[in-house]
Amino acid sequence: MDLTLYGNRESGHAYKVKLFLALAGIAHRYVAVDIERQRLDRPEEFQAVAKFGEVPVLVIDGTAHVQSDAILLHLAHRTGLFGGGTDPRVLEWHFWAANRINLSIPNLRYYLRYPGEAPDDAIGWLRARAELDLARLDAELSDRGFLAGTAATTATTADISACAYLFWLDQAGFDIADFPAVDAWLDRIRALPGWGEPYALQG
Repeated sequence: MDLTLYGNRESGHAYKVKLFLALAGIAHRYVAVDIERQRLDRPEEFQAVAKFGEVPVLVIDGTAHVQSDAILLHLAHRTGLFGGGTDPRVLEWHFWAANRINLSIPNLRYYLRYPGEAPDDAIGWLRARAELDLARLDAELSDRGFLAGTAATTATTADISACAYLFWLDQAGFDIADFPAVDAWLDRIRALPGWGEPYALQG
């Protein structure tokens, strides 16, 4: 495959895709996109492939794929890795993560970093939701190694998706020590061959 990934070092959504490629050992070209610039001011190369004007975009053999979870599932299906993209348990966790932890934590992190941009009461609402999401994730992981299984070898795209922003949990105002099962799960993900922390992989 000929792959080009467009991302940004501050984007957990882009990190998900970068992490899959790193764990799978799939060679690719990486292009950093300045997401501080207005969408119409971003490079023409990126605009030509970015259907929604956002990172990540993964171009595979000339075809652009967008939306991080859709990309993960496509890669899993194409390679047969990390669940293969068809296990219903994996799909359930993808949809949960998209609606819960990958909504609350990224937005809370963003508004804490740029407080002048937060709508009225947004931070309080997001913090309360994030606390619920983290507590649920902690409870789910208290009796198994990864989201869709128990063995140490069963990391799936669900884990890759749900973990991405949690490596920046301190930037969202949380202490990972308050969620010991999540903390242990992140350590298991760190132990996977090819893992790299977000800024290192997307430097």
